[in-house]
Amino acid sequence: MRLAAVLLLAGVLVTAIAGFLHPEGADPNDHSTVFAIYAASQSWTAVHLGQFIGMVIISFGLVALFFALDVRSGAGVWLNRFALLSAGAAMALYGVLQAVDGVGLKQAVSAWASAENGDKAARFSAAETVRWLEWAVRSYHSFVFGLALILFGAVIAVTGRLSRPIGYLMALCGLSYLAQGWIIGKSGFSSANQIPTLGGIGLILVWTVWLLIAALRMQPVGLPETTSDATT
Repeated sequence: MRLAAVLLLAGVLVTAIAGFLHPEGADPNDHSTVFAIYAASQSWTAVHLGQFIGMVIISFGLVALFFALDVRSGAGVWLNRFALLSAGAAMALYGVLQAVDGVGLKQAVSAWASAENGDKAARFSAAETVRWLEWAVRSYHSFVFGLALILFGAVIAVTGRLSRPIGYLMALCGLSYLAQGWIIGKSGFSSANQIPTLGGIGLILVWTVWLLIAALRMQPVGLPETTSDATT
């Protein structure tokens, strides 16, 4: 459980730091402006690799959580298994997402920025197509990652292996990711996504920190809870 907690919090922090370094400065749906910012970025590849590494660490943490919960009977068994499968699918989708965003989009916007005037319109259309593909993959990643968090939260709530409020917060965090997936799928990176995005970030920080505290306070298996020097 401690391994799971450390990996999850570490992955969240790595992803957050990489996201903080992501080039910003314009409405993400204003493609002509934001593409110019992306094309000029020198840190684009490193930032997206950092985000990918962060999500890999989070996925390893969820795998460790699956084994730490060690559910062997009841509905929790299947909830735990489906949660693990969802986490694996989310990791695969995130790999595709970062390939599209971190590599494909960067190449497309750089080609547009350096194109001759007669070729710019075609290059811009190609870059927009890659951007829309990014929306699609990010939308479905958010759905599946949100489902994984909801299922793991349900396992904790049903089994009581950890403090149940941690499970409730995980599930609520998962719902925020579902909302993000729906909004991105409909309108891309619009301002409507701000509240669920901030909610997801805040909730995932809270429950990962809480999980780490709970794991550190757990009594190691096989050791007595207390010792006494009293003699009779």
